[in-house]
Amino acid sequence: MRAIGEVISFSDWPDFKPNMTPREIFFEGSFGGSYWRPIFSSVVSKRLSDQHLEFEEWWEGIEDRMMTNSDYDRNRNRFGVNCGTPLEMWESKGWIREQDPYGWVQWYCRFFKGRRSPDDERQIGRWKAFAGPRGRFRIQLMNRVISKEGRHDDEEISPVIRQSLQHWAYRLTVSDFEEYSFEKWKGSIS
Repeated sequence: MRAIGEVISFSDWPDFKPNMTPREIFFEGSFGGSYWRPIFSSVVSKRLSDQHLEFEEWWEGIEDRMMTNSDYDRNRNRFGVNCGTPLEMWESKGWIREQDPYGWVQWYCRFFKGRRSPDDERQIGRWKAFAGPRGRFRIQLMNRVISKEGRHDDEEISPVIRQSLQHWAYRLTVSDFEEYSFEKWKGSIS
């Protein structure tokens, strides 16, 4: 059994190291319970629903209201905060591709299940920029923990950033935090 926060490795993409499975993202509470809701995708020009059933084996024990609710409810998020932007904004920015009209998490589910596609490099690059070792949200969270002299798992420190990172399949671990803190400390004394 995989320990919570343990890195998930992909031999063909060794620098892509999320530490949450698709199941954990939803089991923990993400996207206000509305990620897999029925949508109209302007990218594929049609209504979509039941897209989560492609991964049905992962969702046992997770209530539908945690994934397919028509309305966003922050109380369904692990950290109880509003977090994220509407699908329409993502579509307008060109971040959604036809192969995965629900976005990054749909791509991640399919990648996790074994699909490889021409979009992998872009999506992994987005993950690295956001949640990877030098990702902006991961760095912001660690800097805030350091500035408050807190612990890596103090959920009172930046719950919105923590929720955002969870959406990107990452939870701050003590080892990642200690490694970053040590590097930052070394840099301050040079």
